[in-house]
Amino acid sequence: MELNLDSEVLEAYGYAKENTKITQIGTGLINRTYLLSPQSEEKKYILQNINTSVFKSPLSIAHNLRAIADYLTFNFPDYLFIKPVPTVKSEEMAHIHHEYWRLLPFVPNTISPEVLAYPKQAYEAAKQFGKLSRLLDKFDAKTLQPTIAGFHDLNLRYKQFTDALNQAEETLRETAKTQLSDALAHQYILDYYNSYSHRNDFPDRVMHHDTKISNVLLDRETNEGICVIDLDTIMPGKFISDLGDMMRTYLCACSENETDLDKIKLRLPYFEATVKGYLSEMKGILTETEKELILFSGKYMIYMQALRFLTDFLSGNTYYPISYPTQNLDRVKNQFKLLHELSVNEKELQGIIEENLV
Repeated sequence: MELNLDSEVLEAYGYAKENTKITQIGTGLINRTYLLSPQSEEKKYILQNINTSVFKSPLSIAHNLRAIADYLTFNFPDYLFIKPVPTVKSEEMAHIHHEYWRLLPFVPNTISPEVLAYPKQAYEAAKQFGKLSRLLDKFDAKTLQPTIAGFHDLNLRYKQFTDALNQAEETLRETAKTQLSDALAHQYILDYYNSYSHRNDFPDRVMHHDTKISNVLLDRETNEGICVIDLDTIMPGKFISDLGDMMRTYLCACSENETDLDKIKLRLPYFEATVKGYLSEMKGILTETEKELILFSGKYMIYMQALRFLTDFLSGNTYYPISYPTQNLDRVKNQFKLLHELSVNEKELQGIIEENLV
């Protein structure tokens, strides 16, 4: 779909509206994304409007990307890190009519799949996310600013859940009775995390925090990993955020919107590919505590997402888009089935992990 944007946005980057083709692309739920094709040059660009309802401080994103780009340019100049193109005023973002925009170089001959088609894609994606964290191992994560406060903080998400439960209408609590029981029964995941969280060898690292397959560029012909994209949520965090989110989104052929729970099954080849790809980069720097928590990372992130869907249902479905009233509740059921699959296959999954830690 070709469309027009405010000419001031284009002018901020030195382009004229009449000489630039603009096409909306992507299926992201947060930022609006466009492909810019200036007639004056062969290169193309990605233009994004930052959703300030989600990212309250867009300048924190700019700060983080600048700091990481500077570090990688100095220490690993051959690494492809997609950093924003400055405006004509040398600013990292354009601020037009109370909206923030950023321009990024378009990487040709690449794809960013919406769904995984082969285990190789899982391997390559996991390798790319692991590589970025490995290259930033010596970078001081404390210098980065949180772009979404408490994004993967399970203690916060559990508190939000209990607050919503206490305030929810009785009809909602009754409708969600089974899922509430599941959520409370799995509180041991939070307790288990807290028993590890203050260990000295469980450090904060630079994490991407949104490791779905569409946030990696793969070579269009070979499916080899090229680089990581969509870096708004890059900030300090635990390694379980990235690896756990990959497990949550790579291991089942169905999305969180699947209502036929019999279809929620683990794909062992995808688990093996994900673990192998991630550990090919991270094995040498993970601590003993982190190695103990590799499989737990999946449980952590799946449980957190179940709590978030359940919290939204109890709060009147105000955060996640829904197409019918109980969709968030169905998503909760989906995530608890996925969590069950992880648990019942734990022995085999742990065996795969240990093979790849050797």
